[in-house]
Amino acid sequence: MSRRWPDQLWIIRHGQSSGNVARDAADAAGLSHIDIAERDVDVPLSTLGEEQARALGSWFADMPADQQPTVVLASPYLRAVQTAELVRGEGGVAPRARRVLDERLREREFGVLDRLTRAGIETRFPDQAEARSRLGKFYHRPPGGESWCDVILRLRSVLDTVSLHHSSPGSRVLVVAHQVVVLCFRYLIEDMTESEILAIDHADDVANCGVTQYTREGSADDSSTDHAVLRLVAYNFVAPLERQGTPVTARPDEPVAAR
Repeated sequence: MSRRWPDQLWIIRHGQSSGNVARDAADAAGLSHIDIAERDVDVPLSTLGEEQARALGSWFADMPADQQPTVVLASPYLRAVQTAELVRGEGGVAPRARRVLDERLREREFGVLDRLTRAGIETRFPDQAEARSRLGKFYHRPPGGESWCDVILRLRSVLDTVSLHHSSPGSRVLVVAHQVVVLCFRYLIEDMTESEILAIDHADDVANCGVTQYTREGSADDSSTDHAVLRLVAYNFVAPLERQGTPVTARPDEPVAAR
């Protein structure tokens, strides 16, 4: 009989990025475009984001070695890779833990809305602002971009990979990704409806380096079927940052009109 889930699963959003800082500045100035020179995949952590990742790494490092992550699955976007490496650098993963970059964990793609503020979307693409308002962000797909459903589709196969390759006894998986990815994982793992996950999203933004944690519960019966489930232990947990005196940030990655 094969096990379905690892013993522990942590899903975290990357630390604050320079893109988050640039978006705040553009919104504050009422600009239509966000001043970012790099491709989205190449946007690095801000100085504060690096501090947040180190604080999170220290929290993991305080765990006994037999409770630390045994594998790190990370989005290939630079801000997620840097977060994962800073966690490792603080001793926050098991000594022989592997890091695997998985493009399925990438940020939601915004298509023609990329690098636009809410004001920019409403000015340049009023039809898309109207379509998003009518359809809702769960189903709205901007030209060249993705809806939440598109993200969910690729994450379904990530969970299959976790089940097939990272669920042996003693496996503990750390996922480092993006805000929408964190929320879409919750939708899948907890078998939510559209309205349920959007209510969680509406209540609060996912914090940079905020921790969502699941633990495996249940066992197999004589039918050789694994009935174990993942139980939510924590969501948007920021105590690892607070105990280090590290500022908590929770600005969204998406333009408001696209959310």
